[in-house]
Amino acid sequence: MSMDFDARSDGMAVQGREFEWSSSDFDRVQALIYKRAGISLHDGKHAMVYSRLSRRLRETGHNSFREYLTWLESSEGPEWQEFVNALTTNLTSFFRENHHFVIFSDYLKSTNRSATLKIWCSAASTGEEPYSIVMSAIEALGDRGSFSLAASDIDSKVLETASRGVYKMEALKGLDSSRMQRFFMRGKGANAGMARVKPEVRKHVDFLIVNLIKNDWPFQEPFDVVFCRNVMIYFNGQTQRGVLERIHRVMKPGGLLFVGHAENFSDSRDLFSLKGKTVYERV
Repeated sequence: MSMDFDARSDGMAVQGREFEWSSSDFDRVQALIYKRAGISLHDGKHAMVYSRLSRRLRETGHNSFREYLTWLESSEGPEWQEFVNALTTNLTSFFRENHHFVIFSDYLKSTNRSATLKIWCSAASTGEEPYSIVMSAIEALGDRGSFSLAASDIDSKVLETASRGVYKMEALKGLDSSRMQRFFMRGKGANAGMARVKPEVRKHVDFLIVNLIKNDWPFQEPFDVVFCRNVMIYFNGQTQRGVLERIHRVMKPGGLLFVGHAENFSDSRDLFSLKGKTVYERV
């Protein structure tokens, strides 16, 4: 009979596990990732946390979670970034929730401006979302407008992948042939089966690390459009409200905020009014 961890016990190692894993270890991880990144881990995440952080124990040479977490808390070293990277989830694809890109394109086509349109993708992950935004903007604006995109994430490793802009062909299977030809270069020889975004796409994007729960966002000018999709589901209500207030402060009145399909902010009508399916307007 297989054994699973009983959250009511403490200090008992599950049979077959490499490291002892207790409820107090999980409680410490919960508190640390909430304080560091605002992420609320529910009690059903024991197995996920154990699996992902076990790699950090091996990498750093620690023999127990208790030892690793005590070491982590004792400094402000680079391991904090690795800790956050390990516990963040990065599910993404090109033109995910495609109705948003239709609304975004219509919004761009309706604008008549000489100033550069400023866009922020606050959960860039491995780059599929920001590059989808850029492709949509190029298609919508043509030669009649300029734009820039700040693409941020809390996970430094996924941003490195995003910045490279190289993807397996199967990741691009949802793109039609015209977009493939216009926006990507197919790999040859040793790079067969891969594709890279063209320089004219990459040049619009500035990748940077931003922690949404901190008050140190580096932005100087307000945004016309913000994509903050499938991020808030990891925050509790209080953290969500704080992030929405900060997003509100860095947006222009009338700007659009795109959120995930499972996210609803109708209780923040003083900040944003609903304009469509998971699309809000900054008031």
